[in-house]
Amino acid sequence: MTTYLIKGARPLGGAPADILVTDGRIAAIGDSLDATGAEVVQAAGLVALPGLVDLHTHLREPGREDAETVQTGSRAAALGGFTAVHAMANTDPVADTAGVVEQVWRLGQEAGLVDVVPVGAVTVGLAGERLAELGAMADSAARVRVFSDDGHCVADPALMRRALEYVKAFDGVIAQHAEEPRLTAGAQMHEGDRSARLGLTGWPAAAEEAIIARDVLLAEHVGARLHVCHVSTAGSVEILRWAKSRGVRVTAEVTPHHLLLTDACAESYDPVFKVNPPLRTDADVEALRAGLADGTIDAVGTDHAPHAVEDKESEWAQARPGMLGLEQALSVVIETMVEPGRLDWAGVADRMSVRPAQIGRLADHGRPIAPGEPANLVLVDPTARAAVDPAALASRSRNSPYAGRELPGRVVATFLRGTATVLDGKATR
Repeated sequence: MTTYLIKGARPLGGAPADILVTDGRIAAIGDSLDATGAEVVQAAGLVALPGLVDLHTHLREPGREDAETVQTGSRAAALGGFTAVHAMANTDPVADTAGVVEQVWRLGQEAGLVDVVPVGAVTVGLAGERLAELGAMADSAARVRVFSDDGHCVADPALMRRALEYVKAFDGVIAQHAEEPRLTAGAQMHEGDRSARLGLTGWPAAAEEAIIARDVLLAEHVGARLHVCHVSTAGSVEILRWAKSRGVRVTAEVTPHHLLLTDACAESYDPVFKVNPPLRTDADVEALRAGLADGTIDAVGTDHAPHAVEDKESEWAQARPGMLGLEQALSVVIETMVEPGRLDWAGVADRMSVRPAQIGRLADHGRPIAPGEPANLVLVDPTARAAVDPAALASRSRNSPYAGRELPGRVVATFLRGTATVLDGKATR
């Protein structure tokens, strides 16, 4: 294993220091370190963060390898500064058995760029009718601890209660796609004045908020862990704040695109901006940023959702919802949270590494940058700026909502347990 001497990086944006990485761990941190035979990484001006952790990634394999594979998605994740990603269950076949989650886990092991952590389905086939093999998936080689029917809401409250009760036995968490389906039939974008003017069926904020309100009460009642996926409305933030004030064991994530983009994007009728939940209003974006800043929202989850060309380049109504997110997530957080002073670099580490790792129960991720800790690290140049070129992304898909937009920040290097998966801004495999 290569020994690296990272020269002059700024851990969590603090004072410059050298970081010696050997045998998969941080061996030393200090001034003017020397290590004979080490590969030197010049990092003056770069911020060092713990490797980022994504709670919400769609890798599409098995079943839709035309849109993404574990290999290509892992490369995109490493280039974005991630060292662990949670692969959502809506594959084909659905990841609702020990066999399928172990297949995804082994594909991640073979790719070797990031830790691919499978998310198990809550219900068989994501159908919302009966619980999947939660215990078997938890006991499998993949050691699943996060379960979600993402893309579908666990709408039946009795079934949701049983799921919450079941995962308590192994400290699991149910990650809910909060959408009351009876309020969103045929929905195409956020419900409001703009949807009425554009003639597109609206997706009301209440459809999200009603499920979150219900589920935090259920989680409180049974004493279980609940995680809310892709929070998108100001009302949702207020419900979460209330629930946390009561001691409910609830966590939540926000996507990069919901921190940056609004429903005004739909005026172009460009289906790249179609996503579930939909882009919301300026007031919602402001509430989401405030909620992430004060910790009401625990994490940034990319909801990286690659789609084949034929699934996005169509009429708006026929296009599938979803956006790419892994490679630009940190840049969006820098633009929306760091540059305006809402989060410092320690706060970025907390929301993009420490808390996501805790929620997913990943013991070796989200750790302090300190001697003896696993060397899961990312080096980022916060001063770099570049326009996003979808054709240059590592994903097999091109449905980036940031095409042509100039964003700050560039991942220079990513280390997974002391191995450089990205160096000089390029994936190493």
